[in-house]
Amino acid sequence: MRKLLPILSLTLTTLFALSPAQAQQQPLTPVAPANNGIYSSIVRIEAATQVPDYNEPWKAGRFSGGIGTGFLIGPNKFLTNAHVVSNSRRLLITVHGSPQKHPARILHIAHDCDLALLEVEDFTPFKGLEYLQVGLIPKLESQVRVIGYPVGGNRISVTRGVVSRIDFSTYSHSRSDQHLVVQIDAAINPGNSGGPVLQDGKVVGVAFQGLRSADNTGYMIPTPVVKRFLKDIEDGSYDKYVDLGISEFPMFNPAMRKKFGLERNSPGVLVASVTPDGPCDGVLEDNDILTAINGNAVDAAGNVLIEGEKVNMNEIVERKFSGDEVQLSFTRDGKAMEKSATLKHFAPAQMYSVQYGITPRFTTFAGLVLQPLDRNLYAAHNFKNTRVRRLFAHYIDEAIFKERQDIVILTTILSDPTNTHVNSHAGKAVESINGEKVTSLDQAHALLHPTNAPEFFVIKCEGVERPIVIPGDKAAEASKRTRSNYGISLPSRLK
Repeated sequence: MRKLLPILSLTLTTLFALSPAQAQQQPLTPVAPANNGIYSSIVRIEAATQVPDYNEPWKAGRFSGGIGTGFLIGPNKFLTNAHVVSNSRRLLITVHGSPQKHPARILHIAHDCDLALLEVEDFTPFKGLEYLQVGLIPKLESQVRVIGYPVGGNRISVTRGVVSRIDFSTYSHSRSDQHLVVQIDAAINPGNSGGPVLQDGKVVGVAFQGLRSADNTGYMIPTPVVKRFLKDIEDGSYDKYVDLGISEFPMFNPAMRKKFGLERNSPGVLVASVTPDGPCDGVLEDNDILTAINGNAVDAAGNVLIEGEKVNMNEIVERKFSGDEVQLSFTRDGKAMEKSATLKHFAPAQMYSVQYGITPRFTTFAGLVLQPLDRNLYAAHNFKNTRVRRLFAHYIDEAIFKERQDIVILTTILSDPTNTHVNSHAGKAVESINGEKVTSLDQAHALLHPTNAPEFFVIKCEGVERPIVIPGDKAAEASKRTRSNYGISLPSRLK
């Protein structure tokens, strides 16, 4: 249901963090001459960013920066990619033909669909500029224009391409969410991110990622995804995407079709698994054959026909919101059935998405560093332990999230006389502390920092027979000593 697509790369141009002198503003005057037309509404975005350090979570993180593109869609509303402004500490907007840099801030950001809406601190200089209108999905083989500020120069760039594919694929920003994408045979280079893709004067997509293994192949976020984002934030907050919470399997194999009583041209895909506590839990079951969603027939490949195009069946749900209902037609043991499912955002799935704009949670104790498992931590430490890998891989489908809010990992052991000869425990999941099963970081922190220390702290890690034993009367001094020796300014961060 959630897959990693490593061959796609985001198209943000990286650079060093901007200095205060670079961000100094000139007097605000009209930003661009009238003859710039639509180009004046397409802006250059400079972001100074700070990326958290999951190896040493008590540190502030690494400062960097990047350049992307955005465009004006309404009064003080600039649309761009989420990855252009993620982890930002300062944002500056520059208009084509103007040297002025205008401070900006994020109004709304959607990491699951890689879109963000910005506003400038003072919109007065931008009044009178044209607002770009959002159109429809472009047809296959139709020509489009990609406009932005890619590498190779400081001025605006325009390239042309042809729509070559409309597909349902993974968005590289979160590394787990799949949505509709449009492929074009025009290069989308670093810096193009967030720029408009135009056809007949209207926005038909937002440039956002390219294909490393091919030349002149780029991807844009199509208008159904853009319109859903803009609709979602109308109430002042972004509520994230919903999905069915099932894994489907295509019914191509003749033997499988015969087993489930399907004729050669019968519609339907196999429900391979149903996510525990997901929208379809109690509605669908494993080995059901899903034949239609809201009356749209599902073929053997799991596709439906929408607006004359065959797309993945999840595209129907993609356009829905939390609380909406969908009607599901399916067969179970050869019997046709219909039920409705109420869609909702499934929070445990965040385990598999890259997180942005947050500081890593952790706690320290006598030189031991404990952190909750998620994709950010997994990527930073590249865990080799098979038990940790299994907990990560099966966190949802085996309903581990019901028992363990966090998978607490002993990520680092900072050398100290109280914790000698236990280095083999690093990189393992914490199973229990003083005999109590660990279910969250908050709980682990409380067990390691009680009001009255026990005679010994006994910490058991999964798959390791020997526990870590820390004398209770020496734990506080060891914690203080390791914090001083390793420059740990903050002993814990639980939120």
